[in-house]
Amino acid sequence: MPKIVDHQLRRVELAEAVWRVIARDGVDEISIRSVATEAGWSSGALRHYFATRAELLAFACEEVIARVAARITALPHTESVRDTVRAILHETMPLDERRITECSIAFAFVALGLSNPHLAEVQRDHFGQMYGLCRGLIDDLAAGDALAQQVSDREALSAQLHALVDGLSLHGLAGHLAPPQMIAQLDGFLDEIIIG
Repeated sequence: MPKIVDHQLRRVELAEAVWRVIARDGVDEISIRSVATEAGWSSGALRHYFATRAELLAFACEEVIARVAARITALPHTESVRDTVRAILHETMPLDERRITECSIAFAFVALGLSNPHLAEVQRDHFGQMYGLCRGLIDDLAAGDALAQQVSDREALSAQLHALVDGLSLHGLAGHLAPPQMIAQLDGFLDEIIIG
């Protein structure tokens, strides 16, 4: 009987190999060969799933976004709306090794997208999803009368929250802020905008 191969599972295995190479060696070291070696595959076998480095990187980034989204969806809601918002945003920030790797991959697409339109599209999608998450949080806070003041421009407040989280994440990745400092600065902002 022929062996049945789960192609999606194999693609995820390759994405995880990409993440390990990035975590260990940096995004510049990503190649078909380096990922194939990390995964224990031949380059030819890997090319059966991804013809180019750009395709491989795009899938790895999309898989990161999907995993973060799944973790956010699975978070338990607390009685404190502030704690729920805080927990959701923490999932998107580089606060431990797993999230540092995820953020490194996501932010690498800013630079990679400058020279590759396909990777630029992945980066724009990630940016849009992050903004959408922030906008949804602000809309939920407003609907629950949990904003500290009446906000006439939710779009601006959402953009401000998005910029803060991305900025803190970038500073964390660069080593300018440690996780407790990132958390404290986010908490200060949430204290300003959320009642209770």
